[in-house]
Amino acid sequence: MRPHAGAPLSRRRFLALAAGGTAAGAALSGCAMQVSTGVGGSGETVTVMVKSGDILPEQIQQAKKELGIKIALVRYDITKLIAMLTSGNPPDLVRGVGAVDAPFFAARGVAEELDPYFARSGVLKLDDLDPVNDLWRFDGRTQGKGPRYGMAKDFSQDSMFWYNGSAFDKAGVDYPSATEPVTYEEWLDTAKRLVQRKSGQTSVFGGSYQGVTRSTLLATMTASAGGSLFNDDFSRVDFTTPEARRALAWVIDYCKTKVGPSLIQPDPNGWDGPTYQAGRLAMSNAGYWMGGMIYPDKKLAEASRLAPAPVFAGGPRISACQAGTGLWMPRGAKNKDAAWRVFEWFFGEEPAKARASGGWGIPTLKSLRSLMPDQEEAQKRALEVQENELKHFSVVSFTPYTTADALDALFNQIAPAAMNGQISVDTLAGRLNSAINEQMKRGKEQVG
Repeated sequence: MRPHAGAPLSRRRFLALAAGGTAAGAALSGCAMQVSTGVGGSGETVTVMVKSGDILPEQIQQAKKELGIKIALVRYDITKLIAMLTSGNPPDLVRGVGAVDAPFFAARGVAEELDPYFARSGVLKLDDLDPVNDLWRFDGRTQGKGPRYGMAKDFSQDSMFWYNGSAFDKAGVDYPSATEPVTYEEWLDTAKRLVQRKSGQTSVFGGSYQGVTRSTLLATMTASAGGSLFNDDFSRVDFTTPEARRALAWVIDYCKTKVGPSLIQPDPNGWDGPTYQAGRLAMSNAGYWMGGMIYPDKKLAEASRLAPAPVFAGGPRISACQAGTGLWMPRGAKNKDAAWRVFEWFFGEEPAKARASGGWGIPTLKSLRSLMPDQEEAQKRALEVQENELKHFSVVSFTPYTTADALDALFNQIAPAAMNGQISVDTLAGRLNSAINEQMKRGKEQVG
């Protein structure tokens, strides 16, 4: 039987989520409640756990006026979420990163299957959903198939990169093609030519290529080399396969050459955005969404170009989304019909239209694509590259047995020795396999 929608979770067993998911999970018992077919109505309150800026104060007022529903925001905090889930009093909607969170929460029986809601929605129609929403599907084993557990609010193909043409002009380097991908090796060679150093210090990074998380970067790059970072049932990683080793070796080479920010050469700003804006980063591994930050600076916008995701020579052309941030509904939510009405409004009505026209991401309803900004020449240029890239999107499935944060923590602990040349890539692969597979073994035991 499916877990009862209101059944409290074992806090002690599930709390490891907050520490990175090393032993997360809960054995739930009981039967599923039937999905209500009522309509969320006026005067109800829906609790939504999100980060600052996900839902704006004016949008809360808008929801109250248009839907008659009050939205109560709770600041997203994984420890608080676990406490609310385990006490049987979860939020009605929760922020999540589809690429990594969907299989994790679905496998643990804490996320509501939303197919019945989509089936009767007049706002969110299945044939209008962009394929990126498949990140929020999980069939019990593989991400991208089966029931829907959430939806992405907007997205980018996160292996693409922006570059500053002025830096290329200064170095006498040809611009990358707007339609044909460079290889990862070519990208790194270009970064070496673009980096500027003075008195032993890097004044301009040649390029940054770090992905949304280390684990999604490595999973995506392994897929680009023609393989999979995980085994068939996603219970183990193997960095010693030719494809995974190729991806790992490239990441280590990138760090060793110090052409861009990394674990052993951190960006003083903490991330690419401000560094790129300041002209101190020639190429940035950020998808379409960063245009929202670039366009307001006319000079930077004129110099900037968006380029396709790189490929490995001989490998398939894959352009994945490593985030797909959106919302999911806990099975134990007390106010599901009103929550669904807020879900429809957030993903298909005014907030979705505002996001689509802002240039901060690709809308996840195909019918809203026409709202993407194309008034300025820089916007038109980026949109053309982006529209061509959509043809190459595919879901790169992630494991349900641990979190990206937990995998990243192990990688960040083990990999610097290889980045500093103290151990070989093969030694690193073996150490990563040992540490990560031990963690995933515990995660699988918890899921059952």
